[in-house]
Amino acid sequence: MKKSEFFNSWSSLHGGAEIKGIVRAWLEISFLLCKPLAALRVSPNALSIFGLLLGISLVVSIESNWAIAFLVFSLIADGIDGSLAILTGKVSRWGALLDGFIDRIVEALWAFSLYLLGAPYQLVLIAWLAAFLQEYMRSRAASLGVTQLGVVTIGERPIRASILFIALVARAVDMDLVTLLSQIWAVLQVISLFTVLNFLRPLLQQSQR
Repeated sequence: MKKSEFFNSWSSLHGGAEIKGIVRAWLEISFLLCKPLAALRVSPNALSIFGLLLGISLVVSIESNWAIAFLVFSLIADGIDGSLAILTGKVSRWGALLDGFIDRIVEALWAFSLYLLGAPYQLVLIAWLAAFLQEYMRSRAASLGVTQLGVVTIGERPIRASILFIALVARAVDMDLVTLLSQIWAVLQVISLFTVLNFLRPLLQQSQR
């Protein structure tokens, strides 16, 4: 598959979203990363499961700096499995369901990792629950016929991973930022939750069930 065909397929699967700016930059990177994987006949679903294993490894190795590498590679695996599915022509509803299911598990592992680093469990619970509900609303809205790509919030998945990444790097240099970062994460996710709710409300009120 040519790059232009890859871009067109991605846009079609994402409600006709424009490919520009940071989105185009990421798709350029994911296309390059996925080309050798496609040549090796790596399955998109296998890549999703590998991302889950990396997430588990993150928790297991949370006391060491290896946790940083496991977090980064887990995020990469999660970020390119959909691109690999497009590139290999293996886009399926089962793959989308599996990817979303694994995403939620991995995010729970991220939250647990932040707790293991010393974050107050109340803040971690609020942040994780708000993030979970944000993704649930998007998924539920899609099942009710909302076809728009949706609003981009200040607490998207890369931001969630970045919070944990900063906490891990800070720990590696003997800085304790975990409580502050968990507070920031909780605030961002609550704001994001209401952002998605406000975006979806008029769309669903105008539609017929």
